[in-house]
Amino acid sequence: MEARTLACVGCHGDKGRGVANVYFPRLAGKPAGYLYNQLIAFQEGRRRYAPMNYLLAYLPPSYLKQMADYFAAQSPDPLPVTAPDAPAATVAQGQQIVAKGLPDKKIPACTACHGAALTGREPGIPGLLGLRADYVSAQLGAWRYGTRTAVAPDCMQMVAATLSEPEVAAVAAYLATLPVPQQDKPVAADTAQLPLACGSQQAAAAPGGHP
Repeated sequence: MEARTLACVGCHGDKGRGVANVYFPRLAGKPAGYLYNQLIAFQEGRRRYAPMNYLLAYLPPSYLKQMADYFAAQSPDPLPVTAPDAPAATVAQGQQIVAKGLPDKKIPACTACHGAALTGREPGIPGLLGLRADYVSAQLGAWRYGTRTAVAPDCMQMVAATLSEPEVAAVAAYLATLPVPQQDKPVAADTAQLPLACGSQQAAAAPGGHP
């Protein structure tokens, strides 16, 4: 599988461990269910990025599942923290949203779904560490404008559509200050109820990883 995923290395780094480009996320260590959901989303056009749509167009689901399992099993390399080009007040606002949410807008804390340490939650919720501010902002924007969608109910689309542009910038700036720890392991799957219904989490938990 390492040889078969060489096409991924140019953008996502050796074994999916990340590269310097701010728009390409690392894949290593993320929940296999999440990675599989994203591969299916690119294949079905619910995520739109032409190179990914093209590369995955004709691969069978069983092959995509093997790719997801391979990258999930890799250990991520800690990426250096890049100081965000944002005022301290903006970073502090982002920290507040990530840790406490926005109760007046009925937006839960990011930690409520992505784990207290933001390392993700099995089987389908990714970690938020080691992501550059531009990438986080771009993905929240994609959800907001419908170029990235997930299995219904699309909880992240609701969150992104509710956040204001300054709030998106604040969350992105704060997350960019957080390093990837040496042990970046998602929270184990449990029966705890999430604050929002999340179709991707349900799909990842389904037999075969896809409804």
